Amino acid sequence: MKQRTLASSFSVKGKGLHTGLQLTATFLPAPENHGYKIQRIDMDGEPIIDAIAENVVETTRGTVLGVGNAKCSTIEHALSSLYAFGIDNVLIKVDGPEFPILDGSAAPYVKGIHEVGIIEQNSDKNWLIINNPIEYTDPSTGASITILPADDFAVSVTIDFNSKMMPIQTATLTTIEDYEPQISAARTFVFVREIQGLISLGLIKGGDLDNAIVIYDTETSQDNLDKLCQITKAEWHDAKELGYIQHKPLVWDNEPARHKLLDLIGDISLVGKPIKGHIVATKPGHTINNKFARLLKI
Repeated sequence: MKQRTLASSFSVKGKGLHTGLQLTATFLPAPENHGYKIQRIDMDGEPIIDAIAENVVETTRGTVLGVGNAKCSTIEHALSSLYAFGIDNVLIKVDGPEFPILDGSAAPYVKGIHEVGIIEQNSDKNWLIINNPIEYTDPSTGASITILPADDFAVSVTIDFNSKMMPIQTATLTTIEDYEPQISAARTFVFVREIQGLISLGLIKGGDLDNAIVIYDTETSQDNLDKLCQITKAEWHDAKELGYIQHKPLVWDNEPARHKLLDLIGDISLVGKPIKGHIVATKPGHTINNKFARLLKI
């Protein structure tokens, strides 16, 4: 198979999940063997960051790439869609420190790819072919990721947040052709019990019910919940009623698991090569995803 790039450029615009800034990310065709690169056009010198696993500098509620003073976060949804469509070479120009969150899924990026199309290039793809199982486990969290030999790329994910409102969930992508209809529209999610801590870290300044599923699974005071609903622009919610706080219903009952699978593909794309192998992940997250991507590059 030949390498692929975009037939033309497209842009997405919206606010950043963590900064709340209005941002524009533009995706441009790139030459063979270019890979994914991100250019901070708002900075002096317009520095370019190679989107590779070893350039990940932070994994708190998102994957952050950085080289020197240049950083860019919330990149995983965009890279997930590029990887799923077999696109090898893209330059992404962004006018701020993160990509816009849009609706919290990869669907807007998929829409952009469809609008401009994909072209084949002359060079062959440089595959990473898995011949033997590779495993990474984090004993402190119980998270683990294994990749097994396979003829194509596949992913199986199990999540467990010890939540009465969201029991153990699984999601599987058996063929990459199912990414668009089965995975791309899965939105990011957050628990009410996490929101205050994220705010104290200076995160989710742009978070609201238009770009995330909010899960209320641990009762708090009405006053505290009222403040959090105001932050997320949610309607008033009875603090005694546990459940989902959202504008629109879940796309699938296991939408959170599907979103974790979406994130995993974006993080694994930082290996820098298309993969032939079956990834099996338990309790994946950006930290272990990046450690595993680095392991695959050795």
